[in-house]
Amino acid sequence: MTGVAGSEFSLIETHFARPAAIQPPRWLKLGIGDDAAVIEAPPNRQLVSTLDTLVEGRHFPESTEAASIGWKSLAVNVSDLVAMAADPAHFLLSLTLPQDDETWLARFSDGLFRAAEAFGMTLVGGDTCRGPLSISIQANGWVPPDQFVTRLGASPGDRIWLSGCVGESALGLALLQGRIDPEKVDAATTARAYTALNYPQPRTELIGLLRRHATAAIDISDGLAADLRHLLEQSGAGAVIDRSALPLVDALSPKQGLELALSGGDDYEILFTAPPVADDALREAALELPFDLSAIGRITESGCWLVADGERIDLNDYRGYDHFSD
Repeated sequence: MTGVAGSEFSLIETHFARPAAIQPPRWLKLGIGDDAAVIEAPPNRQLVSTLDTLVEGRHFPESTEAASIGWKSLAVNVSDLVAMAADPAHFLLSLTLPQDDETWLARFSDGLFRAAEAFGMTLVGGDTCRGPLSISIQANGWVPPDQFVTRLGASPGDRIWLSGCVGESALGLALLQGRIDPEKVDAATTARAYTALNYPQPRTELIGLLRRHATAAIDISDGLAADLRHLLEQSGAGAVIDRSALPLVDALSPKQGLELALSGGDDYEILFTAPPVADDALREAALELPFDLSAIGRITESGCWLVADGERIDLNDYRGYDHFSD
């Protein structure tokens, strides 16, 4: 890692270098401290890479705790690897800071490395720079040859599955911004919403199931409606979603819960498709998962509809998150 003038090397050594007592992974031949990392790919594995940038004021409020920013920066990338059915392995960090704040850095790196430990990731290098606060992470994972999952394999007749609950993170942001009255939401729901917003949990437990059963998959970052459309566009298919099967925030009104789920984003749940023949295996596996796994609809030839109480709602009317909108 290179970058912030003057304090650059002490910053890296203090906050991001691997302690000498920790044994590096076998595949890491050269890590932090040189111009680039050297990695030896395990036999019979393909490399899957993803990159996300989080910008203060756009991807997280200015009041967000440093430890949360560290955790979330890595977690959102790991969620992309999960959607591709790749085992998380290592990552590179590009950190732009307005100033060298030792207290902030200590908390940020604590959150980052707690996430790295939770997801089995190793920091192998990166860059530091002075400027408005932003964090870019390139995350890499391994997958057996051609067992990765993409967005383009869904076929008419496939079942649509969704992990967890959608809309909780959007609720956390709405509470933080005062768009929803916190007096109208119970304490337990509020706590879950803030955790979902600040400490998202990539569904790594799904990786094996996706390899065995999924025909297509995507992680929910821009809202259920928008990300479902992304998958359908790649697959050249349509979908019908059953409103009664959607795992929504039940503490809200049905209208509020549905709106946050469809358009809110930042959920980092996994939406995937699988043929009906996989139903029993997926339902049995769901009993062992630490989160819900719901069959919410089916793939069709065309269109993108939500069916609720006999009424059909066009999901193309729900925009989802857009990085370039106000």
